Amino acid sequence: MNTVTRAHLAERIYAQVGLSRNESADLLEHVLERVAQALESGESVKISGFGTFSVRQKGRRIGRNPKTGVEVPILPRRVLVFRPSQVLKAQINGQAVPDTDDE
Repeated sequence: MNTVTRAHLAERIYAQVGLSRNESADLLEHVLERVAQALESGESVKISGFGTFSVRQKGRRIGRNPKTGVEVPILPRRVLVFRPSQVLKAQINGQAVPDTDDE
């Protein structure tokens, strides 16, 4: 399985949009930076036809060390959640893409 990297994405932008390689890389960095800033400030990021990234607050809870069985407190934290759109789910499963505008 191959991994899509920033370099791969910048190269695709270069090939399809026609910007220079440096401009393509800068554009990609700007978009990723804006997404990260939005998530950091607690906003959701919705990319139509792809999915929604959001940050969820998890409360304090008690966990257990699986090796020793000792209870350990897990501190409150924020976690990143991705919810794929119906369009993306259909594409991954080789199904017809649903005709909806809500995701």
